[in-house]
Amino acid sequence: MIHRTLLFMALTLPLAAQPATRFEYRVLATSKTSTMEKEMNDAADAGYRFGGVMGGDTAVGGKEVVVVMMKEADAKSEVKRAYKLLATSKTSTLEKELQQAGDEGYEFQGSTVFQSAFGGREVSAILERDSTSRTGRIQYKLLATSRTSTMQKELSDAGAQGYELCGVLVGKSAFGGAEVISILKKTAR
Repeated sequence: MIHRTLLFMALTLPLAAQPATRFEYRVLATSKTSTMEKEMNDAADAGYRFGGVMGGDTAVGGKEVVVVMMKEADAKSEVKRAYKLLATSKTSTLEKELQQAGDEGYEFQGSTVFQSAFGGREVSAILERDSTSRTGRIQYKLLATSRTSTMQKELSDAGAQGYELCGVLVGKSAFGGAEVISILKKTAR
């Protein structure tokens, strides 16, 4: 009988009595990719980590990329994070830059398409490297096509080679037009 009483008491404790995790957020917005990378790394130095990204029109700033950084309010993190923001209007350039970052141990976190101040419509990717990661080198593959049936075949082929999907977006880039873009990765052996 005592076990039932303890269980009942635990289940009926008010939610306010249970400790809640609190978070702090930092919203970053700019039309310059170099500025965004610097602001993300400044936030990382203050203990924040990447939360999300979206490109588009904001009410005041116009065409911007918006990144939300977050951290647990009372946590002291020993993890040192570094960020790279890659942005280009050519998918072949993005794949090359992704691979260079993968060679340095950066992991894909998010992507979007946005109108930058100088580059026009750009596909961008955010990558993170942290001091505790033991992932090592990462191989990236970028697939881009205007036909979803082609994407299905290319994803199936890449999956058979061990590539895992980490991001997909649909957007117009300056050279490719309207494309479905898939970003895949696998850990190099």
